[in-house]
Amino acid sequence: MTTQDPIGDMITRIRNASRMGHETVSLPGSKLKSSVAEVLTEEGYIDGYEETEEDGDKKTLELSLSYKKGEPVIEGVERESKPSRRVYVSKDEIPEVLGGLGTAVLSTSKGLLSGKDAREKGVGGELLLKIW
Repeated sequence: MTTQDPIGDMITRIRNASRMGHETVSLPGSKLKSSVAEVLTEEGYIDGYEETEEDGDKKTLELSLSYKKGEPVIEGVERESKPSRRVYVSKDEIPEVLGGLGTAVLSTSKGLLSGKDAREKGVGGELLLKIW
């Protein structure tokens, strides 16, 4: 089954699995989702991810969710840019999520970056999501 918003589907699965206390969450894989998982791993929101290939072309992405003292590290996720409404920001407009406690994920000309990395590199782009 195809979805109109694969990133929206990904963050919904992560949010639901973390609220239910699951250790891992499995979802259909793609290059974009792997890049988002890489940024989330670097920022410490998930412990890691693994890509597996099944039945030739089908890829599956398995994310290991992160918990501290039994509580999920991910408290909230908000999808900013949607297929119906794209949100672009310049390097000066990159939002600080919860005063720096959260992370913005951007699609830039230098690849997918966290808001902090995008500010350091001086690039803007499409604001995909905010996570805290």
